[in-house]
Amino acid sequence: MPTTAGSGSEATQFTVITDSANDEKMLCPGLAFLPVAAVIDYELTLSMPPRLTADTGVDALTHAIEAYVSRKANPFSDSLALVAIGTIGRMLRRVYADGSDAEAREQMMLAATQAGIAFSNSSVALVHGMSRPIGAHFHVAHGLSNAMLFPAVTAFSVSAAEVRYADCARALGVATPGDTDATASNNLVVALRELCRDVQVPTPKVYGIDKAQWDELIPLMAEQALASGSPNNNPLVPTEAEIRDLYAQVYG
Repeated sequence: MPTTAGSGSEATQFTVITDSANDEKMLCPGLAFLPVAAVIDYELTLSMPPRLTADTGVDALTHAIEAYVSRKANPFSDSLALVAIGTIGRMLRRVYADGSDAEAREQMMLAATQAGIAFSNSSVALVHGMSRPIGAHFHVAHGLSNAMLFPAVTAFSVSAAEVRYADCARALGVATPGDTDATASNNLVVALRELCRDVQVPTPKVYGIDKAQWDELIPLMAEQALASGSPNNNPLVPTEAEIRDLYAQVYG
């Protein structure tokens, strides 16, 4: 019974275990983690504060877009991902502004579950690979660490799957069928930046993470991100050096 509209974990074959001794979050896949049944009740999300609403909502959008652009994408996951992207595009700002909006809460809960089914049948990619070390080392909530990375990682990846990212832009409502794929995919990057701005996603710097500690841990975080396997599903598979550069970009 999920109480946030974000993780989609009620419908996935993944779980995460934190090694607190080594500050590492480890992704564990397997059908044994897939629930036999789930109860999806949006009323359980009505008490979510705006920050949690935003972070889990961006998390769900990350799931949907990464599922669609993943190297393991397939027609089944595609259909669910695109529907979830469209719903989140219409509802996230609305529910962030008014948490008592029952219709928006219901639609966000549905989209989060659809996105969860999508990435459980496809996979997540670079955003999630880079997100887990941030959560482990700096105790940043999963959805928020995804949101911190999402625009920059998308900008890095977009050239390798322009058509797929353009589809996401059109589903999100930030491009038209008449736009070229190049224009549409660029619009998506801009739209993600604007969304994170509108729901006040902090940078690691604004969140209060010390820059010296961040810089010191970048090599280890990059190593852990690659070891998770998720970056290998990204349209543009990064080198360790490119991951380090992305961590440096998003800090401030």
